Amino acid sequence: MYDYLVVGAGLFGAVFAHEAKKAGEKVLVIDKRDHVAGNIYTKEIDGIQVHEYGAHIFHTSNKEVWDYIRQFAEFNRYTNSPVAKYKDELYNMPFNMNTFSRMWGITTPQEARKKIEEQIKEAGITEPRNLEEQAISLVGRDIYEKLVKGYTEKQWGRRATELPTFIIKRLPVRFVYDNNYFNDKYQGIPVGGYTQIVEKMLEGIEVRLHTDFFASKEELQRQAEKIVFTGMIDEYFDYCYGELEYRSLRFETEELDMENYQGNAVVNYTEYEVPYTRIIEHKHFEFGCQNGEYNPKTIITREYPATWKKGDEPYYPMNDEKNNALYTKYKELASKEEKVIFGGRLGMYKYFDMHNVVAEALRCVRNEL
Repeated sequence: MYDYLVVGAGLFGAVFAHEAKKAGEKVLVIDKRDHVAGNIYTKEIDGIQVHEYGAHIFHTSNKEVWDYIRQFAEFNRYTNSPVAKYKDELYNMPFNMNTFSRMWGITTPQEARKKIEEQIKEAGITEPRNLEEQAISLVGRDIYEKLVKGYTEKQWGRRATELPTFIIKRLPVRFVYDNNYFNDKYQGIPVGGYTQIVEKMLEGIEVRLHTDFFASKEELQRQAEKIVFTGMIDEYFDYCYGELEYRSLRFETEELDMENYQGNAVVNYTEYEVPYTRIIEHKHFEFGCQNGEYNPKTIITREYPATWKKGDEPYYPMNDEKNNALYTKYKELASKEEKVIFGGRLGMYKYFDMHNVVAEALRCVRNEL
């Protein structure tokens, strides 16, 4: 008999399992995939750590979380500085003085402010009714048309005029020459990839891969006092109120016989006509080096957003009013499950960055033990 059955060997499940074992609890971790680490899984191919499920950059301002995660790996000094490509034009992200200088040929913060304010005034939007109007009222038409519109429509699978304003409550606009995407105090990539982190967390804990919780739900439930469930909350309750919506992703990865494909880890493609949202060049997360030598090959991944349907991998919860209302009903059901803890992005139907997942898992396990 186990004290805890953890369903899902991703970051939330691994942190919970690690802390529970430290407290003397007997834990079983299961996952339907053939590997641990969930969506932060990295796989070494020809000396390059490949982020199999999209780019993951660890960033936080929470020192406790930063110190916690660094128990399990050494982190490099990687700074997330994506580049946006619109037709033949390249722009730095997030929106900063480098972006404005490239777009308008200006050099001072005063000129940039004036240009944006002129475009906002020209648009004359007083109460934004959709994402398009919200974005234009924040950054003006030029930035919206070139860097927001197409990318957002691809990402969410709807036209910007059909998307709610809350998706872009506020766009980061900086009037300094700073391409650092995150404002967080701590940031980096684990040297040697993310998989090692979860493997170390799960040392000494029984892990069963290729194990689908729903294929033998009753039998697995009998084996543990409590369950930590990190899968889709609506699936747990057999979709009794209907399906929650998600966005999915499709990845197209190839190895190229060249040292450097695009010169940056992440390049966003903001035109709607380009079917993928971004290309990731994995070697740049660790500065292209393996044992101090530059790798003569590179690996890139094109990332295609996709409409989610049952059986697909869910990545992003569609947290609009309709889905949030539906989640509230499932959450109410979950609160009545005395022996089940729901956690993680899918269990809580909420978009979490990695540092949020770690913090939430630590909070959860401390409340429990």
